[in-house]
Amino acid sequence: MSEHVIKLPDVGEGITEAEVVEWHVSVGDAVEEDDLLGAVMTDKAAVDIPSPVAGIVSALGGEIGDILAVGSDYVCIELDAEAAATISKPEPKPEPEPEPDQAKVTPPPSVERPAEVLKADSPRVT
Repeated sequence: MSEHVIKLPDVGEGITEAEVVEWHVSVGDAVEEDDLLGAVMTDKAAVDIPSPVAGIVSALGGEIGDILAVGSDYVCIELDAEAAATISKPEPKPEPEPEPDQAKVTPPPSVERPAEVLKADSPRVT
């Protein structure tokens, strides 16, 4: 068996911590993907946290009333070998395109327009 640690997600812009207000699971409970694990309260709203995986709850990150930091352990779930193999790993971020070497970049040729010359004695077309 393998353990999957679910971190307290960023539940809102500028939120750095949240209070545990409710647990929907206990240690030893079987959960399916998308089952609600619990709820946290920020200074703006109460937010339900779903499980991203199926398995058996092995630990809770705190008691009701505890304040947890965003990114701290929220729930630990034991996975069977098959479930552990199917959890997708985050895809690596693509490498940024390198800046073009300034010495190799040739600026486009400038296009010069002939100046319009009006002679004093030329008739103007309007």
